[in-house]
Amino acid sequence: MNDGVVEGDWEYRPLKLPPGVSRVTAAVQLAIQAEYSGWELSRVRLYSDGTRKVVLRRKRTRAGVPGLMI
Repeated sequence: MNDGVVEGDWEYRPLKLPPGVSRVTAAVQLAIQAEYSGWELSRVRLYSDGTRKVVLRRKRTRAGVPGLMI
């Protein structure tokens, strides 16, 4: 998986699914990412060769040090 990009309050992660991946398999993979990593679907492009380019996004978390106020 490619590195993510941070824009404002959102973190984006591109994902490329090869032509042989069925729609059901792609949906399961994306559901797992949503359930366990907090990602949601931002964009999907389906190309004529069957390749899917997906962009996932999630709210950025600002992990801080407990007891430290900024």
